[in-house]
Amino acid sequence: MTERFVPASELYTDEFAANPYPAFAKMREGTPVCPVSSPRFDSYLITRFDDAKAALTDPRLSKDLYGPEQHYLRIFGPNSEGLNKNMLNSDPPEHTRLRKLVSQAFAPRRIEALRPRVARIVDTLLDKIVPQGQAELMRDFAIPLPMMVICDLLGIPESEHEQVLDWTQVIRTSGSSRDPAKDRAAVQEAQSRLHDYLVGFVQAKRANPADDMVSALIEACDQEGKLSERELVTTTFLLLFAGHQTTADFIGNATVALLTNRDQLELLRAEPEMLPTAIEELLRFDGPLPVASPRIATEDVEYQGTRIPRGSIVGVVINAANHDPEHFADPDRLDLCRERGPHIGFGHGVHYCLGVSLARMEARIGLGELLRRMPKLRLAVPADELPRLPAASPFRGLLELPVLF
Repeated sequence: MTERFVPASELYTDEFAANPYPAFAKMREGTPVCPVSSPRFDSYLITRFDDAKAALTDPRLSKDLYGPEQHYLRIFGPNSEGLNKNMLNSDPPEHTRLRKLVSQAFAPRRIEALRPRVARIVDTLLDKIVPQGQAELMRDFAIPLPMMVICDLLGIPESEHEQVLDWTQVIRTSGSSRDPAKDRAAVQEAQSRLHDYLVGFVQAKRANPADDMVSALIEACDQEGKLSERELVTTTFLLLFAGHQTTADFIGNATVALLTNRDQLELLRAEPEMLPTAIEELLRFDGPLPVASPRIATEDVEYQGTRIPRGSIVGVVINAANHDPEHFADPDRLDLCRERGPHIGFGHGVHYCLGVSLARMEARIGLGELLRRMPKLRLAVPADELPRLPAASPFRGLLELPVLF
């Protein structure tokens, strides 16, 4: 059957930004494949767990946004190719080739070797803010922690971290301004400057390789050859942005979830060995990537009786699926003792998060030390007053997280 398209303005409200889960529940119950219209493009949102998991591996739902039909123009706009034409937006065999090459540079030994460095960064950041008794935790901790780690991993000099962070934060907070035209111009400027920076950065690494991931990517090859210059730039951008954005937002979301569920916070303080399991439940409870990156229907497909026409944009709503009561008992309750279940917070299928080990390490060390060193940690404002990313943002996160301790 064909459903009524819900205007994006009806869905993406301030209430949705603060708490999207009632809206997700309504979708799952009434329109589990929800058509949504917006000025830029229409899309179909898949919200039930079984459907979401199936859609993430459905070969009829393509990730190739840069093929002959140029679907990226509707989604990202005409200037996106320089940064976004990467393995995230491609299908096998191209995706397989790119991921295999990148995986060589993402070897477990390289990630595990970062553990002492991650711990030092956490200590350094906390050393600065603990004596103050208050902090804006996104700015002072959640964002710089994964940003510094991924910059180190890629080989970006410490003196350039702040500039790169500034550009990425302009992109991250897109839509937060009350002046949409000014906002779009700022994002385009940041993307252009970041692209030019990465082009020069890759060239410098080619001339003077070191023990870092970009140098390893330059050397990585298989039977089909090496990454092209464009692929090196777009892959570096993907690793840079994906390597810090979602982890930063997760740390912020997890902190709020714990501070607003004091029984679970005290349980974790009493049993810190629970932290690995707690990380998984916190990710299920309020993940930083509410909707998986877009897919395109290569033919007419049907989910839950709703026909999705060929060429349609499809969004798999990870956070709605992770609250499906058919799979998670009392899903809207944070339960750190919940048996580790099959959440899809890191995705599913061939596009499963490549940096999952690094993200888990950063979250465990970062949250663990945050809670240990701030035993009186609490929100400085009511949770419903925390400024958040725009409702239509592809990310779920906080603009600011003021805390006292």
